[in-house]
Amino acid sequence: MSRILIVEDEAIIRSALKRLLEKHDFEVSDVGSVAEATEGFNLHDFQLIISDLRLPGAPGTDLIELAGATPVLIMTSYASLRSAVDAMKLGAVDYIAKPFDHDDMLASVNAILSKQPRPAADLGRGSDKASDRTEIIGSCEAMQELFRRISKVARTDATVLILGESGTGKELAARAIHEQSDRASKVMVSVNCAAIPDTLIESELFGHEKGAFTGANASRSGLIESADGGTLFLDEIGELPLEAQARLLRFLQEGEIRRVGAVQPRKVDVRLIAATHRDLKNLAKSGQFREDLYYRLYVMELRMPPLRERGQDILRLADRFLDSRCRKLDAGPLSFSPEAREMMLNYSWPGNVRELENAIERAVILADSTQITPELLGLDCDHIPLGELEKRYAEAPTETPTDGDTRRSRTDLSLDDYFQRFVLDNQDQMSETELARTLGVSRKCLWERRQKLGIPRRPRRPDQG
Repeated sequence: MSRILIVEDEAIIRSALKRLLEKHDFEVSDVGSVAEATEGFNLHDFQLIISDLRLPGAPGTDLIELAGATPVLIMTSYASLRSAVDAMKLGAVDYIAKPFDHDDMLASVNAILSKQPRPAADLGRGSDKASDRTEIIGSCEAMQELFRRISKVARTDATVLILGESGTGKELAARAIHEQSDRASKVMVSVNCAAIPDTLIESELFGHEKGAFTGANASRSGLIESADGGTLFLDEIGELPLEAQARLLRFLQEGEIRRVGAVQPRKVDVRLIAATHRDLKNLAKSGQFREDLYYRLYVMELRMPPLRERGQDILRLADRFLDSRCRKLDAGPLSFSPEAREMMLNYSWPGNVRELENAIERAVILADSTQITPELLGLDCDHIPLGELEKRYAEAPTETPTDGDTRRSRTDLSLDDYFQRFVLDNQDQMSETELARTLGVSRKCLWERRQKLGIPRRPRRPDQG
């Protein structure tokens, strides 16, 4: 049984964290300050120390040196990201933001306790599957190809651009690259470019000197500088203002940054991983994204497949989320009904993995029996039943292909292909209401799929609804 020491001055947080860890079979001791920790215990007797950053007396980071080989996990508030990064540079094994999710805390603790030192000869060699050391789950061919690419690119310092819809797990892929690289022992700083106001983005990324602008009362390092020696992950890079793009381009070209208001640049050693759900190439063509920066980012591209294209992975992920949420919410053992599993396989999942996770948490909260039914998932039941749509389309009259006709046979069509062909073939004869009813969906779902697939709606005739 692993022994864990909690150092936290807020009694409520300390008590809640102790109960959580003891519930998962850890032996836990707790104190309120660094002084109490050193006076009451031999820090080397613990397998892990979890400490708040700000404590009465000495800060929690003092435990890093005092604990020696015992890893220290630092807790900090969301507003103190830079302090957390500094703690990592001092030797903290990881940091977690408060208020923390119970699953996130347990995942961090288990990852730290299970992590074995990597031999120097193995550094940068990577694993055959990225899922060996990350939370990414996937057995479909698209995910296996993603794992192979992650393993290859992790051995290098190449810039990586991760593309994919929102909710597909782009940050997990970035973390997998970092954890399999030579920089695994260093910090990885994650930044959502869309979450920082345009007026602050340059200061946040590059830092500023005292007096550089109104309110700059002291010099401050930026997040790029804080990631020196490690990895910087820029999520939603397509939202970065053009001015900040120019600074980022220089950083990639020269390996140096210049704080806002500074004269002299500073050299930094940072590996950049960027991600976006937008089409950067088209943005570059329209002048909304720097073309030279796009080609600097486009060294290695990884594509995250949407959940709807991952087949049985949907059920594997669903089972994992169900187990996780049952533990988090202290719910009894639950399982999916056959109808719920079929619905999850057929649903289009516009919100991807994030939507699946949220739907399952909702179902666990509402469940009154041991089974999760389709109603509890709260999904838009306007999903298209694939088998039924295939059957309807296959039974429709067919045209004899002419010479040179390159159209695929119906047995080769995907679900979206079936939908598109059916709508295009029948919208002249059917109203939107009739189309929706025949497809077994609502008019709202029909409209949404038209938007997604780019199917233009024909002008209505007076006799159509």
